[in-house]
Amino acid sequence: MAPERPRRADARRNYDRIVAAAEAEIARHGADASLEEIARRAGVGSATLHRHFPSRQALLEAVFHDRVEVLCAQAREMRERPDAADALSEWLQAVAVYGATTRGLARSLLGGWRETDPPPGSTCEAMLVDAGAELLLRATDAEAVRPDVSIIDLLTLVNAISLATEGTPNAADEAARLLRLTIEGVRTPGP
Repeated sequence: MAPERPRRADARRNYDRIVAAAEAEIARHGADASLEEIARRAGVGSATLHRHFPSRQALLEAVFHDRVEVLCAQAREMRERPDAADALSEWLQAVAVYGATTRGLARSLLGGWRETDPPPGSTCEAMLVDAGAELLLRATDAEAVRPDVSIIDLLTLVNAISLATEGTPNAADEAARLLRLTIEGVRTPGP
């Protein structure tokens, strides 16, 4: 495959304006924000929007990529923590809080619509799976997590919590509380 040619300055400006308009519209209306309204706010036509982003999912990936990269960087930092279970739990909480407080993110991840199968590692979902899998492996190796638990299981739970709490008055606190409850179970602490 040939390397990607540099974009012309006007094409790069259009791309950046579309992403900025999409961020604002998704913050207001969620992942189903009107593509036509995004194009209008960006000052481009629908054809220009679709030339840059052939699908809604491609646009969502661009909007959330930097935020997801921050979560992945946190996972990499947490790999050095001595308590693998605490590191995994804290990272999952960060993902849940981000999802609950970033309108549209939870809906676009893990089970979102997929027109095609993208190359591994290229989507926000794949980035989170890869980052979390390393934390889970450490926790499983330390026998702090059941061996039959997968990162997809955990991220699906996180996503469900994010969706359930998104838009609530104290979304971050509620998402963190529900995730702690999920991870710790409903049992009372031992003596």
